[in-house]
Amino acid sequence: MEAGAWAVAVAAVAVYMAWFWRMSRGLSGPRVWPLVGSLPGLVHHAEDMHEWIAANLRRAGGTYQTCIFAVPGVARRGGLVTVTCDPRNLEHVLKSRFDNYPKGPFWHGVFSDLLGDGIFNSDGETWVAQRKTAALEFTTRTLRTAMSRWVSRSIHSRLLPILADAKDAVDLQDLLLRLTFDNICGLAFGKDPETLARGLPENDFAMAFDRATEATLKRFIFPECVWRCKKWLGLGMETTLASSVRHVDRYLSSVIKAPTATPHDDLLSRFMRKGTYSDESLQHVALNFILAGRDTSSVALSWFFWLVSTHPSVERKVVRELCAVLAASRGAEDPALWLAAPFDFEELDRLVYLKAALSETLRLYPSVPEDSKHVVADDVLPDGTFVPAGSSVTYSIYSAGRMKTVWGEDSLEFRPERWLSADGTRFEPHDSYRFVAFNAGPRICLGKDLAYLQMKNIAGSVLLRHRLAVAPGHRVEQKMSLTLFMKHGLRMEVHPRDLGPVVDELRAAGEYDAAARATAACA
Repeated sequence: MEAGAWAVAVAAVAVYMAWFWRMSRGLSGPRVWPLVGSLPGLVHHAEDMHEWIAANLRRAGGTYQTCIFAVPGVARRGGLVTVTCDPRNLEHVLKSRFDNYPKGPFWHGVFSDLLGDGIFNSDGETWVAQRKTAALEFTTRTLRTAMSRWVSRSIHSRLLPILADAKDAVDLQDLLLRLTFDNICGLAFGKDPETLARGLPENDFAMAFDRATEATLKRFIFPECVWRCKKWLGLGMETTLASSVRHVDRYLSSVIKAPTATPHDDLLSRFMRKGTYSDESLQHVALNFILAGRDTSSVALSWFFWLVSTHPSVERKVVRELCAVLAASRGAEDPALWLAAPFDFEELDRLVYLKAALSETLRLYPSVPEDSKHVVADDVLPDGTFVPAGSSVTYSIYSAGRMKTVWGEDSLEFRPERWLSADGTRFEPHDSYRFVAFNAGPRICLGKDLAYLQMKNIAGSVLLRHRLAVAPGHRVEQKMSLTLFMKHGLRMEVHPRDLGPVVDELRAAGEYDAAARATAACA
């Protein structure tokens, strides 16, 4: 290379390094490298991503900025990521300036093949129209009754018999995924795939849906230009995604076109009665609700059963409450009656400690640990952080539930009592921008109450009959995914529950006789 060329190259490097030094000085997050930005840190912490983000946020005081691509012209726009768990910032992004922070083109592009313009993958008027229709349906008692019917049937005819017959440890996460998949399919479009039937059969639709979801998530690993090129060429997981989506579409198309003699109370039928939708739009409606309704509840329950099994005092209080509520509603004389029928709505509503334990689980292990938004126009967050148009904001739901500045010195402890009134008789929710497990603002989860209903029904039915313990040698670790799965599943030993000691404890405390009198008074 000639001396002149060398001089130009050296000068270019010097100019770039000067620019990089000035740019990186303004970032408060993890170390940023020339050209590749913070990608080395992301790769290095791929197996403990959420804990790494939380540690960075603690050091930075709740918000930091990092650069994924340290390239002039990109670093301060598309390459800039603002990461926050500050409740003030969350309220600003999710509510106050909602229109300035949509899901954005990147998110929509990643999920477009699977979810299309469904409610969880759309912005603007498309989202508003679906949200209005869905909001009307989620407030009806009919839908609540339908959910309860599907859940109770799956619990009592499938899950409980499997647990009762278990001779060896079971993968509870897998069983819960199957149960919630069957439930949400029934609620979404009135068909039961029966993945939790005896023998745990494989279902073509369920398998195609799983493959399509996994292939979609792979897109987050690669730059957009890479996976779009692979899609165009038909390479790798893009081929799997295309074939799986075709299989899913064919199945849902047959469901939509199938003649029905009587009206159904599933979501798809309700959408069809509310307006004129194309078959493709209806398929996307169903898929969006399946994706949202399956993984979130099953993952939350997996972490709940693990936490309860490792915190005996919490387990005792949950079982004690179950017995006290059932003694009051079904009679205190014969505990066998407590197991004879599913919970009804009133019984589930009275399980306030169980709801507190589930909420505490979601605080520490939210089903969706991180989420992101696109910045439409330059803005300043309440903590003073400037966010330029074209950049993105990641709000760490996982970190938001673990900050001492928000939850106190015991923020990492599993303590359901923080959700109860001083006398322990009432559930007291926390501000939705401190506890973001169900999102917040205009996009707050419509199915929140149904999710609690389903989780309380499953958790109560299992713990009333069984004592669970983590199988010896089983490691419980987080899986790095959009949903906080357990990496190795949840292998649990299943033992029969002896309710005798709990009954004796209630009788000694006088609660048992009070429950008997209350039952007699209602008779």
